[in-house]
Amino acid sequence: MIALRRGIAALALLALSACATVTTLPPTPAPLPGWTAAAAGTRPINLGLPGGAVLADGVRFAGGIEIVLDDASPLHSLSDLKLIDDTNGFVSVSDAGDLVRGRLVLDRRGRLTGVEGLQYRRLTLLDGAPIAEKFDGDAEGLLITRQGDLFVSFERHHRIWNYGAPDALRTQPTPARHPAVEFPLNDGMEGISAGHDGEWRVTGENGGVWDCRPDACAVVIPVPDIPATDEDFRVTGLDRDPGGPGYYVLQRMFRQPADVRAHVRHMAADGTLGPVLVELKFPGATDNFEGLAAIAHNGGTRLYLLSDDNSSKKQRTLLLAFDVSR
Repeated sequence: MIALRRGIAALALLALSACATVTTLPPTPAPLPGWTAAAAGTRPINLGLPGGAVLADGVRFAGGIEIVLDDASPLHSLSDLKLIDDTNGFVSVSDAGDLVRGRLVLDRRGRLTGVEGLQYRRLTLLDGAPIAEKFDGDAEGLLITRQGDLFVSFERHHRIWNYGAPDALRTQPTPARHPAVEFPLNDGMEGISAGHDGEWRVTGENGGVWDCRPDACAVVIPVPDIPATDEDFRVTGLDRDPGGPGYYVLQRMFRQPADVRAHVRHMAADGTLGPVLVELKFPGATDNFEGLAAIAHNGGTRLYLLSDDNSSKKQRTLLLAFDVSR
């Protein structure tokens, strides 16, 4: 998680379709048991001014929205997302300790045009009590295992907990294996993903890649001797490649006073990173991108990128879609 500084909002107004009409989402008719409906609006956005977004050959922009929230909304600070069913249902998690779910809305061409059915619930502690403190609730990553369990990674109090199936969440989560590393307070396990053979892959924001199983975590790439900083591209999102070995990774970089960028790259099984597939920077549409979901789509891969607004009026909750051809 990183809070962006003054000056970004003005640039973002140029990059985004800020004058577009906000569409208020209809109320969720029947939230799931234990969940509460959440109000929001959406605004279509594009990739902004020329010279901003750079897409590699074979990558196509497939629509984008800003999720427009009031000040008191529980949907601020969303830090990851994963798709959970064949009808574009998704689950997300927030830095404040909330779990959020909804459904992506696509048009006839398959482009992202909105979200609907937004609802949320509080994450819980091991004893089933709702999380009350930021130290316990700074959720940064999530994954869905092959068995259908929802894992959430937290920083500050660094751990990974298993909350069970998204449609039948456990009130008392169980700890899942995570790397035995002393992560910095606010730089933890930002990117986690289900693996290809029952394991789960974990990445540290300051570096390091691990493949974990219930009994142990194996080091894929060790934490570097010199930790990465905000001015480096650091992994903030991760998801398994649905079409082959490896993973897709989301990286973020911030340099004072207002240079914020995001990269999407492919990660091989050995942790090696491939070339940049998507670059987002000013004067195009960019923000504090932390969430990544990858799904099979039309013979290739559809990537969804989500930004964390840090509950700041200077930032936005953006959701962008990209198609990667094979």
